[in-house]
Amino acid sequence: MQTHKISIIIPVLNEAQNITKSVLLAQNATNVEVIVVDGGSQDETVAIAKSLGVKVLSSPPGRAFQMNAGAAVASGNILLFLHADTILPEGFDSIIRQTLEPKKQIQNPIAGAFELKIDAQIRGIRLVEKMVNWRSHIFSLPYGDQAIFIKADVFRDIGGFPELPIMEDFVFIRNVNKVGKIAIAPVPVITSGRRWQKLGVLKTTSINQIIIIAYFLGISPQKLARFYRRK
Repeated sequence: MQTHKISIIIPVLNEAQNITKSVLLAQNATNVEVIVVDGGSQDETVAIAKSLGVKVLSSPPGRAFQMNAGAAVASGNILLFLHADTILPEGFDSIIRQTLEPKKQIQNPIAGAFELKIDAQIRGIRLVEKMVNWRSHIFSLPYGDQAIFIKADVFRDIGGFPELPIMEDFVFIRNVNKVGKIAIAPVPVITSGRRWQKLGVLKTTSINQIIIIAYFLGISPQKLARFYRRK
């Protein structure tokens, strides 16, 4: 596992302000490849990514479509799905390999994610981090902004991300939990606090919970996506 190649797949849409830092930190590792998948950016995202020497693909917009497209051409034994506004911790490659290393226990991890730290200094945000990390450790339910990683053969066996307009990470993680263990690395990624700062902690948290409840009540992901974008 220590020599396994990691393919880092970054779905992007108008991320010119974030892509350079994310890619450079992702490249600062051993035996990795970086694949940027663009969903139709209208800014300089694609040009910047190409200038950094990474593989750049185009796909229909939507993180699920983009991440599946990246995974389809990835050559790594491990796939890491990274949001463009999320920063990996130093030594992330070793952390991922160690997390997925077979251990002398009943069930070895097939996937994992990092703890979460939000780049914002607004009231209530530290409580949000604690709740996210508690949920991740206790229920093995990390979300996409925690940089999900998974063994490539397992990803393909379960059919990749469900191609939904929203909640693709939520459904994906539930599918992974059905077939094996998800481990949470005890170090955080740092994700942008831009949405929290724009809408506030209470409103952002409320919208997220409404979306999850509505999904379980059978409301279509298409309707949920329209509601989410309006809000």
